[in-house]
Amino acid sequence: MTNISIKKREFRVRKKLKAVNKNRYRLSVCRSLKNISAQIIDDNNSSTLVSASSTKGKKDNKMKKGDLSAHIAEILAKKALEKKITKVYFDRGSYKYHGRIKIFADTLRKNGLIF
Repeated sequence: MTNISIKKREFRVRKKLKAVNKNRYRLSVCRSLKNISAQIIDDNNSSTLVSASSTKGKKDNKMKKGDLSAHIAEILAKKALEKKITKVYFDRGSYKYHGRIKIFADTLRKNGLIF
């Protein structure tokens, strides 16, 4: 895929989500080949409320990528519930909803976030 088509998909996804969800925070996901990170963003104030990343505080280097995604999702859900954030909208960016992104989203739902 070219860089232009990736940017088009990212723009298209965010445009649709922002039009529908005005009173919720945005949960943005970023993944690389080895790591995954996510943050809950307040678009009205342009500030990050909660974040979690696999690059900080790795417990086990031999963790599979799917298990790592589930672990980071659990950490993010705990932090969000401590700040009383339950409703967010899921911004997957330019990533397709399958694999590690799907595992991440399912784990967040199991731990109490609604989207």
